[in-house]
Amino acid sequence: MNITDIPLFSMLRSRLGYLSDRQNVIAENIANANTPDFVARDVKPFSFDAHMKSGAGGAGAGGQMALAGPVMTKPNHLAGTPRRTTHDQAFGKAVKSRDSETTLDGNGVVLEDQMMKMTETRMQYDAAIGFYQKSMALLRMAARPPGR
Repeated sequence: MNITDIPLFSMLRSRLGYLSDRQNVIAENIANANTPDFVARDVKPFSFDAHMKSGAGGAGAGGQMALAGPVMTKPNHLAGTPRRTTHDQAFGKAVKSRDSETTLDGNGVVLEDQMMKMTETRMQYDAAIGFYQKSMALLRMAARPPGR
């Protein structure tokens, strides 16, 4: 078994890729803060639902993730239906971002907003890396022989 076969690590790899792409787009926005007619861009948000629907999180036949519904363990239980979302967002594509102001030369980059986005992205990246490290530590602990 390869570590990339574990859905958790596949999801983390996708999340880290998204955050890296977003950091690059934000850096481009900041670099073009004085370019006339430049409009700030951002990356579409990472969506857990879209990732699972794409099959990257452990797909079954047909590339779709099998969604389990509620299980009735007793006859008194009410039958339920699984909650599904209708939106299907892809991530990783840069889209124009509407910031709050535009300068006289048509530049739409607000440095304060970009710095906040950069800080958010960095915090999310650090959290994902921490989760990855803890998950790896748990796998190592589980693979260790007893008594060591």
